[in-house]
Amino acid sequence: MRCKDVKFVMDVSNEPISSLCFNSGNENIIYVSTGNEVKCFDVHTLADNSWKPLESYNYNKEEINQVTCNSRSSFLASADDGGEIKIIDIRQKRIFKTLRAGHTSSLPEVLIRSLSYGTSQKGAHPKLWILTNTRLVHVQFSYFCPFTAGLPDMHSGSNAGQCLNPAFVHSVKVPDVDMLDKIGKICVVARGDGVIDVINTESELTATKPKSSTKSRKGTQSKGSDGGVPDENGRKWLHLDYSLGGHTAAVSCMTFSLFGEKGKFLVSGGNDKLVKVWDCSRCLDSWKTGDTNELLHLNINLTKKVNWLCTTPAELDNLVVCDTTKLVKVYTVS
Repeated sequence: MRCKDVKFVMDVSNEPISSLCFNSGNENIIYVSTGNEVKCFDVHTLADNSWKPLESYNYNKEEINQVTCNSRSSFLASADDGGEIKIIDIRQKRIFKTLRAGHTSSLPEVLIRSLSYGTSQKGAHPKLWILTNTRLVHVQFSYFCPFTAGLPDMHSGSNAGQCLNPAFVHSVKVPDVDMLDKIGKICVVARGDGVIDVINTESELTATKPKSSTKSRKGTQSKGSDGGVPDENGRKWLHLDYSLGGHTAAVSCMTFSLFGEKGKFLVSGGNDKLVKVWDCSRCLDSWKTGDTNELLHLNINLTKKVNWLCTTPAELDNLVVCDTTKLVKVYTVS
């Protein structure tokens, strides 16, 4: 990060590179998407100026937007412009599943966490995919927001203030497996109106079971007086909006913290030139107590919009932020 010299250059393709990810079990292996193809490289071979891919996967019909590898390095997922996600079995080097139900526009983000698949599209219906022994099940989180100018007031109970109808979904994140004991099975959704939704996925999955009544399923999509969405247990989605110190423009990216107690913080970046660090433990407690004070742990002001961010396990220099400048910024969060 502090070296201005480029170590290696990879000549991957004549087409633009849309995404890349590391193999979490062997970080010498990287997967790069270009056009509708995913290429696999070993960075050790770059010292010999060898750019020949180890593997090449051509399962997507449309241009790929993002690729990601699961924590056990057994599956690779690629999301494309046609609304499809190809799940590739890395070890068997073959297609495993194609996820296409419900998505009708491009998929800018796909993520895999253990046996859960979360997807987002440029629209209003993020989905959570659960892989069982025999089938794939997905849960669709639906939004309905009336169209008016300005930002929404989630706590007023009024219908005024939605700037998009419905709010675009820019990013979807679920915790790593080793975070589940601390923060539970949740899904966070970054929206184009500056709101972050924290969703209890267990209650959503329960609502999709055949034994669930029609009344229960309707309950998961009915608005509460404070803008939350009650589930069948009376708990609600938590909206981290501007009234709680949240973003005032689209939330472009999010991640769970890897430093200190893993998953303690949710870090978000937005088009309002702000990075916000949220206390996950307080967010979960607010579901039970209704107390939404001090959910925002830290606010970082930037000069440009945030494109991407990630965290590291280090005690210092543990938050890396990429904005629309040519500099990568590194911060310390404690």
